[in-house]
Amino acid sequence: MSDRGRGRRGLRAGVIAVVAIAVAVTVGGCGKTVSGTAMPAGSSGGLNTNFDKLLRECEVVTTDQIVKSTGAQDAVGSFNGAVCMWELAGTPGTGMATLNWYEMGSLTNEKANNDRLGYITTDTKVVDRRALQVRRPNDPDSCGVMAPAADAGVVGWWVNYQPGGHPDPCTGANKLTELTLNLAR
Repeated sequence: MSDRGRGRRGLRAGVIAVVAIAVAVTVGGCGKTVSGTAMPAGSSGGLNTNFDKLLRECEVVTTDQIVKSTGAQDAVGSFNGAVCMWELAGTPGTGMATLNWYEMGSLTNEKANNDRLGYITTDTKVVDRRALQVRRPNDPDSCGVMAPAADAGVVGWWVNYQPGGHPDPCTGANKLTELTLNLAR
């Protein structure tokens, strides 16, 4: 056998040895025994009430303030999660109000995302802070207002009315943002 053949076999054996060691270390390092009873995904192990105040930011303004700010006759919370939503009922303010509060957000990111979506973004002021007023093209029934939160991040409100006679959605979004910032001080 030539030196060249032995060199290839030696290289091959070295590569195989390195791969075998890497696999052994990876598999050996990932093993862990977890105590308890295994349960299928989605099964109920009881309600974890340690998170009962997780969505308190949805209570930053009252339902009455939402109604008054938007011109609706009633507002009913319809979803709480990454954003808080209220269905607005009653003429002239039928539609939806949405609160978003991004703790790591910024007006720069909001503007960049709005530009990417083709939304019309203008500078405005809310409680003496620079803010953004956002409109979707050809949609006079919707408006959003975003401002820096009192401590960190960005807070914003969108008001989306059903088409037809209704108050200015930017007025409602601006007032709700103002109320949120005033309460968060």
